[in-house]
Amino acid sequence: EVRRAPQSTTEPVPERKRTTPLNPANIIRGIFHGVSRRPFRDRVIHLLALRNYKKPELLARLQRDGVQQKDRDCLGQILQQVANLNAKDSSFSLKEHCFQDIQKDWPGYSEMERQSLELILSRKAASSPDATSTSHLPCQGPSDRGAPSRT
Repeated sequence: EVRRAPQSTTEPVPERKRTTPLNPANIIRGIFHGVSRRPFRDRVIHLLALRNYKKPELLARLQRDGVQQKDRDCLGQILQQVANLNAKDSSFSLKEHCFQDIQKDWPGYSEMERQSLELILSRKAASSPDATSTSHLPCQGPSDRGAPSRT
C-alpha cells in the first residue's frame, strides 16, 4: 500500500496565480478613469500639490486625464481659488490652506508622486506650527521669543 504525502507549500514551481499578463495601459486607464470622475477642483489641487505648473502645462496634464470642455472653461476661476500666481515665471502654486484637502491615496498619483507628496507634506508640517498639532498656536504671527520658530 503506497500512501502519498499531502502536497507541501515548498513546491519547486510555485502555482501561477494570474493567467493573463497585466497590461499597463489598462492599469493607467483605470487610474485615470477614477480620477476623471473626481471633482475638477480636486484634480487641480492634487496636481498643484506636487509641483508648480504654468497654465498651459496644467491644461495639458488635465487633458491627458480626460478633462471636459466645461471644466477647461472654469480653470481660471478655480486657479484663483486654490493657487497663487508667481509673477516671475507665470506659474501657479497651491495655496497653503488647500494642502489640508490633499488625499495621500489619490488615485491619479503614481508611487513616485505619493512619495514626493509625503516629503512635501512633511516639510510643510515641519515649517508650519499649526499644521500637525492643536498644541501649537493657531496663527503664524510673530513669535514671543522674537525669532521665527523652525522645527
